[in-house]
Amino acid sequence: MVDARTAFTTAFRLHPAGVAIVAAATPEGPVGLTVSSLASVAVDPTAVSFSVTSSRGSAGAVLAADSIAISLLDARHVDVAQAFARPGAPRFTPEQGWTRFDSGEPILADAHAALRCVIDSTLAVGSSTLVLAEVIETRLRPAAEPMVYRDRVFHKLLG
Repeated sequence: MVDARTAFTTAFRLHPAGVAIVAAATPEGPVGLTVSSLASVAVDPTAVSFSVTSSRGSAGAVLAADSIAISLLDARHVDVAQAFARPGAPRFTPEQGWTRFDSGEPILADAHAALRCVIDSTLAVGSSTLVLAEVIETRLRPAAEPMVYRDRVFHKLLG
């Protein structure tokens, strides 16, 4: 018999999810992390949500930022998603192709969508933090083949 917590984590580990990088500009430099919990919340006002599992390190810096940027990833970005999911891996390198919104938040130049947001509210849920953010600018680029995160692996989806 599987306990309730293991059943819950297995259910969501096997549920495919889109992948994004949430990033912020800080006085110490850019910070960011990979998220697979990004969800559209509302159109009027435009809002998204995501969760982070810590309030330290990159997640803590993102939570403390005045504004954030969310780059929606596709299959070209598997290496970037992996780098931002691993502590200590190279981030914001020239090879990854970073640029910024005019207001300074870092985004992937070739991401099919980038969202500039302000955090509206946060809610502590156990050891995680649920973030609700209002989207104040959206930048669109041509999309490529999609990518999802499932069972702790980034998968390219072929159309």
